Amino acid sequence: MRAAAFEQALERFHRSLAHRPPSGFRGSAAFRARGLPWLGHDVGAGSASAGAGSASGDAGSVSTYEDWYLVDGWSAVGVLEEAAVARGHQSSHEAVAAITGATKGAIYRLIEGLPRVEQAPLAVWVKRAPGHAPVTVEDLLADGVDRDAVGLWRRCLGLGPAPEYCLLAAEPPAGVSPSRLPAGWRATAISRELLWSG
Repeated sequence: MRAAAFEQALERFHRSLAHRPPSGFRGSAAFRARGLPWLGHDVGAGSASAGAGSASGDAGSVSTYEDWYLVDGWSAVGVLEEAAVARGHQSSHEAVAAITGATKGAIYRLIEGLPRVEQAPLAVWVKRAPGHAPVTVEDLLADGVDRDAVGLWRRCLGLGPAPEYCLLAAEPPAGVSPSRLPAGWRATAISRELLWSG
């Protein structure tokens, strides 16, 4: 399968949702991202549901993707699930599903900051060590990053091995460097390229 065909199909699906939004749907974004920590690939080109998938490129490389669907709450997740495969969205959903490789997903809730997923070219996926207290934006940012320009998301429901936290930012915060994280914590910063936002 070609990554370009997947990206076109993915954009059509997101456009379909934006054109006929289900109840409680507040927008979506899709990104190409390399090295998502839970997909097992080392190469690759309110509440939110973040999904990740892969598609083969022209030369056998693997491109990996993040999808974010912003919704009002838990009931809107079910409405979105049903609407995605119903009249008005079914053909665009089936086109993406037919050429999607491995997928993983999770539902994240915004716990601090702003929900501007489309404005964050960097996703820092954080796994805390067992027994540590939950993190705050201040824990991860350290000095010099504008708190109003980031969003800290926490996994509410895992549909695969997704990390517990995702910090969306414009630049790598000093607080997630290995020398600043508590013992046993891991942070993986992933650059993302916006493919769709609406």
